[in-house]
Amino acid sequence: MAAPRARLFCPLAYVSTPGSAAFMSALSDDLPLDPALAEDVKDARRVAYCYIEDAFAEAQQDGLDSDALAHAALFAAMRTLVETYGEEATAVFAEALPEKIRCGNFTTGTRH
Repeated sequence: MAAPRARLFCPLAYVSTPGSAAFMSALSDDLPLDPALAEDVKDARRVAYCYIEDAFAEAQQDGLDSDALAHAALFAAMRTLVETYGEEATAVFAEALPEKIRCGNFTTGTRH
């Protein structure tokens, strides 16, 4: 077993706020899973995002292909959303993703 790595720095948790350009809108509560989310839940989502970013970086350092990791993360995320909110609410959430992708909500660099 490899020694645990130090937590990587995630500037998103320190400089971004909901609604800012640097904050991914998919992490805000603008999708209809639970419209009653409190501010502390939004903060928890930013922190959780940093953990995911760290996991991606660590897996890439270990030689795991980022595409394989992304697919596994999406599957795990969708499974968790279905377990938490049910299939219909998760489907409604997923229906909004194509437009968000096309609008650049997940784009961090140059748009294609």
